[in-house]
Amino acid sequence: MKKLGRKKRPFFRICAVDSRRPRDGRVLEELGTYDPMLPETDARAILKGERIDYWLNVGAQPSVNVKVLIKKYGTEGTHLEEQKAALERLKPKPRPVVAIQPDTPVEDEDQETEPEQSVAETAAAEPEE
Repeated sequence: MKKLGRKKRPFFRICAVDSRRPRDGRVLEELGTYDPMLPETDARAILKGERIDYWLNVGAQPSVNVKVLIKKYGTEGTHLEEQKAALERLKPKPRPVVAIQPDTPVEDEDQETEPEQSVAETAAAEPEE
């Protein structure tokens, strides 16, 4: 597990790493993520099951914490159905689209609502001195 995140907000990447390398050093392959801060317990770990099976068959040895996650959420995990339900609950729900109907009709500024007065009417309306 490669630790990422920030202060008081941990986040982990589950990686295949050469045993001679440091924990947060260069990785061979990223195999999943683990976010312990998610409210849904079963949605915290997301694993690439096929790739984990490959690395285990090649001879990779997972850490104690990763063994627990593989047991729960691997390809033959015990909590797979709960994980799917938890991930479904965490998806953002679509908001209903509400069309706002204005009380007064919106008029285009280019269109004039009042007819133009002719020059003769304007001249007749103004008193001559």
